[in-house]
Parts: sequence; C-alpha cells; structure tokens
Amino acid sequence: MLTTLAVLSFAIWCWLLTRHGGFWQSGPELPMAVPDPAPPVAIIVPARNEAEQIDRVLRSLLAQTYPGWMDVILVDDDSNDHTADIARAIGDPRLTIVKGGLRPAGWAGKLWAVHQGIQAAGKTGYYFLTDADIEHDPLHLATLVAAAEREGLDMVSEMVSLACDSWAEKALVPAFVYFFQLLYPFVWVNDPHRATAAAAGGTVLIHERAMKRIGGMEAIRGALIDDVTLARTVKAGGRIFLGHATMARSIRPYPGLPDIWRMVARSAYAQLHFSRVLLVLTTLAMAVVWLVPPIAALFGHGITRTFGALTWAMFAVSFFPTLRRYHRSLAWAAGLPLIALFYMAATIGSAINHHLGRGVVWKGRAYAGGAP
Repeated sequence: MLTTLAVLSFAIWCWLLTRHGGFWQSGPELPMAVPDPAPPVAIIVPARNEAEQIDRVLRSLLAQTYPGWMDVILVDDDSNDHTADIARAIGDPRLTIVKGGLRPAGWAGKLWAVHQGIQAAGKTGYYFLTDADIEHDPLHLATLVAAAEREGLDMVSEMVSLACDSWAEKALVPAFVYFFQLLYPFVWVNDPHRATAAAAGGTVLIHERAMKRIGGMEAIRGALIDDVTLARTVKAGGRIFLGHATMARSIRPYPGLPDIWRMVARSAYAQLHFSRVLLVLTTLAMAVVWLVPPIAALFGHGITRTFGALTWAMFAVSFFPTLRRYHRSLAWAAGLPLIALFYMAATIGSAINHHLGRGVVWKGRAYAGGAP
C-alpha cells in the first residue's frame, strides 16, 4: 500500500512541477514605471482597529509620487481604538476619513467598508484598494497604473511581501505564499484564456469601468475570501494580473504560531465552500502529496524508499525560489511536510469551528457563514 501511494505521490509531483503553471517560480514582478497620461485614482483603505499601523500606512500612501490626481479615503469600520484620531492628526487635505455606517445583513465587514469608500470617492479612473497594514514605496501606485494602462488590464493585484521576522513567521510565512501559488498559479491567473482567477487583497487596483461592469462591491458583498472572489468576477469579463510586489510590504506582525493559525483558520473552510466532503478529499489529497513521501523515505524499503526520497527532494527544491524571495535558508525546504501538516491542521480546525457554531472571527467580528 505504501509503495502504491509513494508512486502516486511521485506522479502527482511530476505533473505539478511540469504542467501546473510553473507555480513554484518566483515571479512575475512589475517593472517600475510611470503612466503618461496619469488617470485619477481614489485610494480606498478599510480600517478596523489599526491604530498601531495606520499612521505609517497612510503616510506611505500620501507620499506617492503619482503624476496624476489622487486622494486617500480611510473608512473607519467601527474601530474602538484610536485609528480615526491618528488619521485625523496627519492633517493632509488629500485624506478623507469616512465613518463607517452600520453593516447591513449579508455584507462582509471589509467589503461593506470598501463599498462606502467607493461611494465617497465617486467617479474616478481607478480605485486602489489596499489594506490598512500595507506600507507602499513612493512609486508603487504609478507602477500599478502604468501596467494597467500599458496592458489594458481591468485589475492589477500583487502579493505583497509579508512580515517574516519572528520564528513562527520564518517557519510558516514563505510556505503560505508557496501554497497560494500552488492553488492559483500566477501564470494561469494572468492568462485570459484560462478560468483561474485570484488576487491578493493587500494591493488591488481596479478600473472604474470594471467596477461598474460587475455591479460594484454589492456583487460580492457576502464573500469571506473577498480578493479571490473579486478576481473571478472581474476576470469573467476582462483581463487581470497577479504578481509579486517589490514596492509594498505587510507591516502586521504574526509573532507566534497561534496568530498564524487564526489567520489561516478564519477562511480555510470557506475556501472549501463549507463542505465536509471537500474537507475530507482535500485532507486525503494533502496527505498523499505532502506526508506520504517523507514517510516512505524514512520508513519504507527498496523502491518505496527511493520514490519517497525522490519526491521529497523534488518538492523541497521547488520551494527554493520562495525561500530566496524571503531570504530564508534553503534548509527550511526539508521541513515542508511538517509545515504542510500545520496548514492541514488549521484547515481542519477552521471546519471544526464552523460546525461548532463559532464561524469566522476576525478583529472581534464574527461571521457564522458567508459566500466562499
């Protein structure tokens, strides 16, 4: 039985590494550029209890060297800290602070905040949706708009560089990016002839015409995985781009394993459409892909051990580009099965929480369900 599973895992990895969109590669990246002419941009920042990061984030946005008109709209999503006060203290006339209204039934909190920001912005060339924990280099907005204008894209999104300072972050964050690329190969996302669609919510530039075409945020108002859902909706009638950011980074720390566990568990079961069948199938598939090779290599014999060791080496090497992007030792690649086991456990934990009625809890707000 173990021999059969080891051969199956080897075959799966041969396919993944050669036929799955080159997911393991570290790219693409947008070249630094400036649009000419530069259409107007409204920057929307939904924020809920972001007092620790908001000053740094807003100042990085206001410091954009964008040659066209831009303004920044902070939507205070019912914060109970000093997020809005810190924003007001900046005192920049280009910064508008919107007090978020009561969230209607059926709306996810972040999407309701973004919707209010778009309403406050009115008509513009592009909406730049960015999280309240993302710091931007001065040319970031110009580079995003230049790419959209040059390629005729409806949406441009980037996976920003994630914090990788604590021991937990060093162990788990690079793999988070690697697994995301495995789920949504960027090459396939950027191919208009493929259905694969995804985005990274920290950096989303969307053309006003695309926002109007899809019916605004109302079209995805209940989505818990809002970035991927938005990408699918936009790509259904237009072109999108997803790449790696070189000019934006998350400044939100995840200092311990419990912090990363909560970050994964809040949306993992939603990714599986809250389906027990998909949960079981996904868990079994992940076990074959990630756990069988090291088990076969360590405890198998003969050809079983050979296939296990070879497969383990194959996916470990495929992790190298991501580790290099995050300046981590390549030795971490050998521990990828244990890292995958952590994410498997967090996914199962997400399902348990859902079926116990705990739902998704984020920033003190609970969601019993929602559209995946």
